[in-house]
Amino acid sequence: MSQPMLTRRGALLAAGGAALLPGVAAAQTGDWPNRPIRWINPGPAGGAGDVLSRLVGDRMQARLGQPVVVDNRPGAGTNIGMTAVARAAPDGYTVGLASIAANAANKWLYRNMQFDPEKDFASVGMIALVPNIVVIPPSVPAQNLQQFIAWARAQNRPINFGSVGAGSSQHLAGSQFQMITGLQMQHLPYTNSGQMNTDLIEGRIDMLFQSISAVTQMAQTGRMRPIAVSGAERVTAFPDLPTMQQQGVEIVSTGWFGLCTPTGVPEPILARLETELLAAMEEPGLRERIATGGSVPRRMGRVEFAEFMAAESARWRTVIQAVGATAD
Repeated sequence: MSQPMLTRRGALLAAGGAALLPGVAAAQTGDWPNRPIRWINPGPAGGAGDVLSRLVGDRMQARLGQPVVVDNRPGAGTNIGMTAVARAAPDGYTVGLASIAANAANKWLYRNMQFDPEKDFASVGMIALVPNIVVIPPSVPAQNLQQFIAWARAQNRPINFGSVGAGSSQHLAGSQFQMITGLQMQHLPYTNSGQMNTDLIEGRIDMLFQSISAVTQMAQTGRMRPIAVSGAERVTAFPDLPTMQQQGVEIVSTGWFGLCTPTGVPEPILARLETELLAAMEEPGLRERIATGGSVPRRMGRVEFAEFMAAESARWRTVIQAVGATAD
């Protein structure tokens, strides 16, 4: 944790010095929550993170008996929103949407991070995996992944691929594809996913690893051609579309989302958040809504989720360093 963070938290503790006494601490946490909870989504409004935040936030609100207000704070590859989470008072009234970007990849992509994902956040639990599908323009003659690789090798230029930003699951999947296939590839980050999809359809970019919900209609109507699934299993929206592994490319790459808090939230509050999140994730209606949106609901408690995030960070460090990817 950076010195400014230590100083700020020290000031918070000093200001409420009596809170260090067990009896006072119990009084402070025993009636939690007694006011609205802010849920920071570090991605854009309408994106997969925003949708999941609202779906799960509604269930958490019903279970906790207080409003859960989603606050979208996009920018800098999720770093702006997650910096706000890291700097929030550790009182249980601010939670954040953990992701593959902020909590695994960004520390290896950005030179100047304002938070340490392993020290400045406490895990609550996982919400969902978000697999991508590989899509290409209709003008490219390939009908499957191996044909696309052969086509790419025949081009006398780097193959470009788009993503919604450095550190996104799309960027990481493309980087891993580059590392494993040895293709020359160029990453094109977009701030507007609609424009990115248009550029693919019109052949200005060569391929996308794109979230299922973002391209289902365009892929099903032939405006872009799906050739592979990046996850470990086939997906409901494209049951006949094989995974990358099934086509001989050893990649399993999915985005993911979960819930976290600033470090320092009292144990009783963390335990309550975990309990209510796990209970919400058992609700068939919520799981169905998540699956309908193209994600895979995943119930995972805070210890297992913390271990998962650490493993993801180590995994993507290897990929990012191998291809020399940077975000600044």
